[in-house]
Amino acid sequence: MLRQIIRIDEEKCDGCGLCIPNCHEGALQVIDGKARLVSDLFCDGLGACIGHCPQGAITMEEREAEPYSERKVMEGIVGQGSNTVMAHLQHLRDHNETGYLNEALQFLEQHQIKLSAGEEEASHVAHHHAHVPHGHVHVSHHHGGGCPGSLAMDFREDRMAVTSSLSKANDINTPSALQQWPVQLHLLNPMAGYLQGSDLLLASDCSAFTAGNFHGRFLKGKSLAIACPKLDHGKESYVQKLAIMIRDAGLNTVTVLMMEVPCCGGLLQLVEMAMEQAGRKIPVMKIILGIRGEVLSEDWL
Repeated sequence: MLRQIIRIDEEKCDGCGLCIPNCHEGALQVIDGKARLVSDLFCDGLGACIGHCPQGAITMEEREAEPYSERKVMEGIVGQGSNTVMAHLQHLRDHNETGYLNEALQFLEQHQIKLSAGEEEASHVAHHHAHVPHGHVHVSHHHGGGCPGSLAMDFREDRMAVTSSLSKANDINTPSALQQWPVQLHLLNPMAGYLQGSDLLLASDCSAFTAGNFHGRFLKGKSLAIACPKLDHGKESYVQKLAIMIRDAGLNTVTVLMMEVPCCGGLLQLVEMAMEQAGRKIPVMKIILGIRGEVLSEDWL
């Protein structure tokens, strides 16, 4: 698979080994006087080791590499003691890698690996942040019915004829317009090659399920990032990533595709904050969809 992974410049590397303890996944070793990446499986591509190389020999590149395996990493580091395990868990927590964090904690539970009292408490905090549904730490249900975006509506009768015609047309073979993977904003590398100079579609999580023509009407020819301004955690990292895309990756335009529900407006605010942080303004298209998938408004800002 094509993904971000470290690259070591052997001419610059002097074998000092300062990068080794800062790679909690065990992907690096000093062999024959040079730091080496011993397995793609162990490199998570987050680059924690880069800032600890005094020679500037470690950089990131996008290339074909084996998928990172959290399970393989945990199998390797549990024997190194609880301090290494906790450093790894904190590393995942700091980078908002909640999926990998859940895998690591599940591995500890499955193998009945116990941490000390203080470490157990820290692990519990990490586990809480990994499992609490995003946005539900502070829940309020004022104004009687709560958020209008949660109102249950059944459109099945309205959709029955459309669904039938699609089935007859064998629409399952319709090609996807998706140009890259991953698509969730937390998982995107803001300097990925597919983002360079691209037109970005920043879409709310619900929009693709609402608009039947999502791929042909909105996604075609664009890179994609999806997010939910209400339920996602770590929205400050969203602003930082978007700012890097705008300033350093040279985004050409951003199309913000939102639902009509009030909580979706935060998506546009993220882009506005990112442009201010980046010190660069680019054309922004705001598209608002109704909850039945119709375009309610479409404006350049």
